[in-house]
Amino acid sequence: MTKAYDDVFYVGEGGLKLYARDYGDDRGDRPVVLCMHGLTRNSADFHNLALILSDRYRVISVDQRGRGWSDYDTDISRYRPDIYCADMFALLEHLKLSTVIAIGTSMGGIMAMMMAATQPGVFSKVIINDIGPDIDPKGLDRIKGYVGGPNKFDDWDAAVAAIKAQGPDIFPDYTEADWLAFAKRICETTPDGKLRFAYDPAISKPIKTDGANAAPPDMWSLYSALYDMPVLVIRGALSDILSKETAQKMAEDHPNCRYSEIPNIGHAPMLTEPESLLAIERFLKADT
Repeated sequence: MTKAYDDVFYVGEGGLKLYARDYGDDRGDRPVVLCMHGLTRNSADFHNLALILSDRYRVISVDQRGRGWSDYDTDISRYRPDIYCADMFALLEHLKLSTVIAIGTSMGGIMAMMMAATQPGVFSKVIINDIGPDIDPKGLDRIKGYVGGPNKFDDWDAAVAAIKAQGPDIFPDYTEADWLAFAKRICETTPDGKLRFAYDPAISKPIKTDGANAAPPDMWSLYSALYDMPVLVIRGALSDILSKETAQKMAEDHPNCRYSEIPNIGHAPMLTEPESLLAIERFLKADT
């Protein structure tokens, strides 16, 4: 059976071997979408969205260092947003891409703002999924509470239970089949046949010791780096990370911003909800 994507291996900051999925081909007439996941996720987060978009777009979905198929970093101080951004610039250089469309979920959205501020012109459009310049401390504390915690499970039922415990109200409409599919995206099998989350538990240490490793200070100035390009802000209506007030301010302050709120979803929408897909399709098709 043919895989839907090609494997891309490249060298990131500090010589680390990193990984990305490449859905589509390198034809010059196909716009490129760069998908950047949240703190504990990986490239599989965007698989279903990539399948939907890949008939019209070349979609690159990444594993940040310490996640998925990317190598773990022996220097855990490098698990921080500026290094992740440097890795993304290395990936774009490796693929010979100068300008792309960005989709960033949570940490990936912070990275999109940082990258636009660091290298103007790298993005033609940006979709920010459930993150903003002001982060609700309740949600951030919730994430800090589980990242780097127990990371080995006997079976899929145990893995699903652990994921549900991270935020049982995030996906209130999920069926057991949905939860299992979610677990299979973010877990991997260990050599002894057990299961674990597909990330280095050490990614938690920098964000617990220094708040700037979770989110840089003064993100409103970073967000202003997106003012010269179209932006779509997506928010889960139940989000404990991006407040409705912050999302609305992002839309009001930006000269060319669309805003879509996804009902009955917390942090963060998977971007395959009907409302998310409709917002993304309309945004990508629009000229401005």
